[in-house]
Amino acid sequence: MPTLFLLTLAALAGGIVDPPGPAKPPVGSSVADFALDDEKGGVRHLSDWSSRRLVCVVFLRAKCPVAELYATPLADLADRFEPRGVTFLGVSTDSHDDPADLARFVAEHEVKFPLLRDRGEVVAQLGATRTPEVVVLDDQRRIRYRGRIDDRYAVGSRRDEARSHDLVAALEDLLEGREVRRPETKAVGCPIDRPTPARKEAEVTYSRDVAPLLDRRCVSCHRPGQIGPFSLTTYRGAASRAGAIVEAVESDRMPPWHADPRYGKFANDIRLTDREKKVLIGWAEGGCAEGDSADAPKMAAEHLTGWRIPEPDLVVSMPESFTVPAQGVVEYQRFEVDPGFREDRWIRGMEIRPGNRKVVHHCNVFLRAPGSRGEAHSPGELGSYCLATSTPGSPPVVLPTGMAKRIPAGWRLVFVIHYAPVGTVQVDRTSIGLLFADRASVRKEVATNLMFDLDLRIPPHEANHRVEQTRRFESDVLLLAMFPHMHLRGKSFRYQAIFPDGRLETLLDVPRYDFNWQNRYELAEPKRLPAGTTLQCIAHYDNSADNPANPDPNATVLAGQQSWEEMFNGYYDIALAAQDLTRPPTRVEVLTQAATRSSVPVSLLACAAWAFMMRRRRNRAKLPSAIPGRAPAETMDTVFEEGERGA
Repeated sequence: MPTLFLLTLAALAGGIVDPPGPAKPPVGSSVADFALDDEKGGVRHLSDWSSRRLVCVVFLRAKCPVAELYATPLADLADRFEPRGVTFLGVSTDSHDDPADLARFVAEHEVKFPLLRDRGEVVAQLGATRTPEVVVLDDQRRIRYRGRIDDRYAVGSRRDEARSHDLVAALEDLLEGREVRRPETKAVGCPIDRPTPARKEAEVTYSRDVAPLLDRRCVSCHRPGQIGPFSLTTYRGAASRAGAIVEAVESDRMPPWHADPRYGKFANDIRLTDREKKVLIGWAEGGCAEGDSADAPKMAAEHLTGWRIPEPDLVVSMPESFTVPAQGVVEYQRFEVDPGFREDRWIRGMEIRPGNRKVVHHCNVFLRAPGSRGEAHSPGELGSYCLATSTPGSPPVVLPTGMAKRIPAGWRLVFVIHYAPVGTVQVDRTSIGLLFADRASVRKEVATNLMFDLDLRIPPHEANHRVEQTRRFESDVLLLAMFPHMHLRGKSFRYQAIFPDGRLETLLDVPRYDFNWQNRYELAEPKRLPAGTTLQCIAHYDNSADNPANPDPNATVLAGQQSWEEMFNGYYDIALAAQDLTRPPTRVEVLTQAATRSSVPVSLLACAAWAFMMRRRRNRAKLPSAIPGRAPAETMDTVFEEGERGA
């Protein structure tokens, strides 16, 4: 199954409205002979394949994420149809694709058909606007089909299996002597940029205007080693993606932000202002002037390290690499490592860094007490569910001044990772970077808590199924951040506070949840929730055929680990409002801390609970009731043991 991380890139890469370009020649029109350059410096002509019944011209770009997703399926189709007189010709549309890029693309996806460079004439002659896009020519070299390969991918959504195999259907029609039943479809992918001459006196330049904006808003993701499918750290990189930038900015897909602006103020809100949008669009439409390189800002220090947090004080990696197979479903993998802490360590910042972003869909890092078996542990008075989590789009965590998470002395880190195969064998070794806090400066211990629903059940064809969970606080707490998590049928997610006086306040509303880009929403200022406040999480799910990401609208969907199942996970970070660890503790606090230092067993992963639930379904045993936001110890011990066997 293609990794959903790369599907995120597909969502970033392009839309369904054709970018400006030459008019497309109509289906049925003849194509004159054209020339393409090969990797050895030679020239190939369309006429070189005059004996072949059909020629599929496939427009590709080595660093286009959608082209990457389709490369292996295209290679398989080329092998399948070659004995029947069909030739596939790959055409690289990007002048910035260097020989190493193309060689990697060919080798990684085992592409056997020619991948040739366009001199600029073939894109114009055939009217191609995106990568990947296919044009099928018959034996008279007339256009008989143009468009997408299939319907697996759309902007912001995907299907596990295609419902409409458009290219295959067109080839079968032509080989059987029939008219193509659907001769034209819309291609989805990266826009093919059209060179625009830069104005001599450009009002907007890269060095003075665009580079600082990109560094501030985009480069944290769009640089080598990060989630962005291409780098925007240089003039050449940005100019070569000008069309994609304009399309993403105009459609508000980039930078990705899904919170309703009517509710809450967030420290990590990365939306562009109207002025910033105008700068980017004006620069691209004005010819991408470079300007004086002396005006360009120096790259932020953290961008040079490869980390999104400052240089970590300690990097802890999986004890060994894991090989991800090319195909199939990979159960959640667990890797345990001793960070070597002989005294309590306070952590003010953390970032999970996948070793191979192609296959790591998400990762949680948990804590395990020394000498324990079969359970993870939650340190602190509030019982922190996990140390850190990483999903597509989620930012790293740097906690407010005076706040930190605690790793007790001798405790071990446990990486739990969901891998998603991409069609080729891959290797991963994920790490976590930690920023230490001075114990004397920490006033409050931060906990990540979670509301979840093990009994989730979504009926077939239900377009707006509602699920709700609540947690009542017995002490005053400070709410720091919220992080909703669902799967492919997730539609919306809302956090609300119901105060003791009955007043209701919406803290976060995500009206259009995007599984491909899951954000952690950090409040600009901690929100005080007094004792007696109820935190409410409300989610809606779309299990109808109108949801393009829905794997099967006929299914009754239950809670489970895999993306075709569902989850209701409402994460939130909190701290005790009255806590001040810098002052001497009272006797009561000493006793409380001694009791909580032994910790409470919790699930190693909310997802691991699903393994226990599957067992429960089989034997119909009743699951003990859970306190919202925290699971009972006796239940979670069993859950972890079950999940451990399943992993």
